Amino acid sequence: MNKTPQFKALEKELSAYREIIGKAAEVISDQDVSAFPIFVIHKNLVDIGINIVDKEVTRGKWSVNASTLEEFVTKQIILPEKVEDFKLLYKSHDGELCLFVLSDLGANFIFIPREPV
Repeated sequence: MNKTPQFKALEKELSAYREIIGKAAEVISDQDVSAFPIFVIHKNLVDIGINIVDKEVTRGKWSVNASTLEEFVTKQIILPEKVEDFKLLYKSHDGELCLFVLSDLGANFIFIPREPV
């Protein structure tokens, strides 16, 4: 995938949230909530997931909600017939965090490394 400068800047900005998202991903997996945690990155209120970072409290640019593949299917963001394709994509990014980013670029799935690069 050829990333635009705007997309690369967004990825870099989101890396500041890597530690808290990584810890939340471990909790979701360790407590058998889901094998597929997804983190919704947004600037406006959204009705999905549980808020773990509130941009108003942190004075940051982004809020973060913890969600799962199962919730994305229930809310019809990922269609049931696309679940297996999504699982393959997710597993191909082992060691990375799955972000669903709602930005000026639209709604995009982005995978970022768990550890700083």
